[in-house]
Amino acid sequence: MRVALTRLRTVIVFFSPMVADSRRTPIRNGLKWLNAHLGAVRDLDVAIERLGTADKRPKAAPYRRSWGDKRADSHSLLAQALQSARYRRLIKDTSNWIENGPWSVRKGTQAAKQRAAPVAEYGVEKLERWLQRLLKKSDKLLKMDAEKRHRLRLLNKKLNYSIEALEDLHSDRKFSRLQTGVKHLRKAQRALGQLNDDERARTLTATVKRNGARAPWRFIGPKREKHLLETAATAYRKLAALEK
Repeated sequence: MRVALTRLRTVIVFFSPMVADSRRTPIRNGLKWLNAHLGAVRDLDVAIERLGTADKRPKAAPYRRSWGDKRADSHSLLAQALQSARYRRLIKDTSNWIENGPWSVRKGTQAAKQRAAPVAEYGVEKLERWLQRLLKKSDKLLKMDAEKRHRLRLLNKKLNYSIEALEDLHSDRKFSRLQTGVKHLRKAQRALGQLNDDERARTLTATVKRNGARAPWRFIGPKREKHLLETAATAYRKLAALEK
């Protein structure tokens, strides 16, 4: 559900010039609210799974129980959100907006021109812009802090999902090159995702306490962190090479 939601949000951003109307912002805010609930559960699930393999010592058991309690709370909050009137309205409003939103009948020469633009022409041009932006930012990957790496990962994910969403609509050479680059995007995304999971887990340890003490673990050591950064950097170099 979280992945599908991310894909939907990406497509809304990708086609933002066409779907801009008075209802888009409330829809996007609602999807962001839902994503926050799903993300909180996912982060804890990943952290606890990795915690189980990172430290088997008996003294770690109280911390694992604390994390388990926090995960149970987040599952409960997610269940409440999915059973709420707000969620039902969001699903209904989003579906109606996609099918019959004001954007689809917006008057004006510019709006009509945007809706009539060939998807292949618009799509390749936009993907190329996103790709160049990604490659430019990735040049500084090895010097980035965690927050900048996180933003790079999100851009990587948006580009990857957008290429996948459009793959059945294109057959030209430019798009074929973009499709070839997906394997490098996925490799970089996996490496950056693991680094982000480590950072999220370290942030979560500050909120999970047992008997006044904080959980002390780091899930990815310095050597593993260096390896993941180099893996992502190599993937971006190979992606850039496809442009030549």
